[in-house]
Amino acid sequence: MKVRITFTEPLLGTLSGNKEIAEEFIISKHPDGSSQEESDAVPIDETVEKSSTIFARNQDGKDGKPMLWDYQVKGFFKEACAAMIHTERLTKEELKKARLTEYLFRRTIDEAVFVTPRRIVLEGLNGQPLKFLERPLRGQTMRGERIALARSEVIPAGATITVEISWFNPKLADFIKQWLNYGALRGLGQWRNASYGRFTWRELTSE
Repeated sequence: MKVRITFTEPLLGTLSGNKEIAEEFIISKHPDGSSQEESDAVPIDETVEKSSTIFARNQDGKDGKPMLWDYQVKGFFKEACAAMIHTERLTKEELKKARLTEYLFRRTIDEAVFVTPRRIVLEGLNGQPLKFLERPLRGQTMRGERIALARSEVIPAGATITVEISWFNPKLADFIKQWLNYGALRGLGQWRNASYGRFTWRELTSE
């Protein structure tokens, strides 16, 4: 199934602007471990602060366009599936048939749902440089409330990505469409609780 996703709200980057932090704490969490390919996709820019989160760049096409990795879409699928499980939107019997129960859904998505291409380029930016969004983060600690400043690279609403989604078990098809529908409520990237990264989707049949 070939799908075009259109972001209806701005999308915030999730990759640390510090190359060493990105390699040690983010890229290394990939199911297959860290790779030079992903490390090379972290843009080196002296103007990017260490506390910023940014987008990887497409070095494969030599165009340097902002991009997502395939596993970020699969991560969204896991979040969407978990929400349906925990809110009991679907019955246990329905979930069991597709091996999407509370204890199996992550493994099923890892092993039986596939997203391509590996490098998912964000389109529709018209060559415009990306801006940054700064926002306060509040957290409760042993010493009381603490406030930190978060800074994220922003992809504007209207940008698109195109992916192909395939699956082993035919029973997964309807679930995947429901997960994609969940994107209109809770999207990709940083600060999803504030509605960032929401999207709509449509299936492409003639492209």
